Amino acid sequence: MGTESDDETATRSEPSTDHGALTDGGTVTGGETGRGREHERTGNAVVNWMENLSEAAYAYLLLLPAFALLTLIAFYPMIRTFIMSLRANQTRGLDPLGGFVGLENYVDIFTGNARLARQFLDVGLTSSFPFIELGTPFFQQALFVTLAFAVISVTVETVIGFGQAYVLDQEFTGRRWVRVAIILPWAVPIVIQGMIFFLLFQPTVGFGSDLMQSLGIFSGTPLANSQDAFIIILVADIWKSSAFMALLILAGLQSVDRSLYDVARVAGASPWQRFKLITLPLVMPALLVAMLFRTMDAMRVFGLIESTAGCTTVPSLSCLVVEAMFGGTRIYATAAAVAFSTALVIGAIIALYLVLFRDAEGGVT
Repeated sequence: MGTESDDETATRSEPSTDHGALTDGGTVTGGETGRGREHERTGNAVVNWMENLSEAAYAYLLLLPAFALLTLIAFYPMIRTFIMSLRANQTRGLDPLGGFVGLENYVDIFTGNARLARQFLDVGLTSSFPFIELGTPFFQQALFVTLAFAVISVTVETVIGFGQAYVLDQEFTGRRWVRVAIILPWAVPIVIQGMIFFLLFQPTVGFGSDLMQSLGIFSGTPLANSQDAFIIILVADIWKSSAFMALLILAGLQSVDRSLYDVARVAGASPWQRFKLITLPLVMPALLVAMLFRTMDAMRVFGLIESTAGCTTVPSLSCLVVEAMFGGTRIYATAAAVAFSTALVIGAIIALYLVLFRDAEGGVT
């Protein structure tokens, strides 16, 4: 009896080597527990590694999924577009692209030798458009129109949007309804927006053409005149997009510490001094972000032009791409060259805004 008891005690005291055994309740012990502890140690190591990262490295880590998505939907198509632009146009056969020609397509679009489906600006209309001279290559025409549209529209929209945001930042009765009224134009689709101004300045339909003509501002057919149509498209874009600028700037204004204004009033600062020394510097980052978004959107303008006056009257870079791609002849390589050149111009503008944003942040990169 004593021997059996000693054997049982020895058996119970020996460590079990079966890491896959089950308890009475069915719970996995041994090996599963070891693997769980290994996963836990791995998780702790990852957490410790993340905690030891610098703020900049941690920020880049959080942005990594966005960078991957951006590479997939933006950078890869851009690279493919550049590769297409290095090949010749192939108007016959199944393949729309010919052999490798290098930068020949870029030389053609800058020198005016590119074979477009049709001329963008009619000779009779060109003489009434003060920004473009007869004989100017089509790419330069579209580039200048696009840059002029972006600069003028974004500048005016920033001023109007800042004024609207400054008013909405104050406390007054009915502020909620005023916000709705300001935001309403932004909710109008681009095609509907274009049709509104198209009908407004149709001589036989709208009153805008007769009114402007009586004031000596527009001609009898403003939508067929490059100068008049350019102004109409500018007004249409400003009417719609000022609300977008106001919303972004308002977000920046509401982030300003109100106690700074109280201190400035006690110090005897005038309203202009409070605006110049407090409001403008603190809202500048939000202002530059709003201007960046609007500039990128303005540089891609197409729908508003096409639905209002048409690309033949007011060409833009996007109009040039669409016309080269779908204008009746398959000149896909030329269209790719124009599209990639447009991307380079937008990239240069973004770089300029980043420099300005760095300066607004006090030189912190």
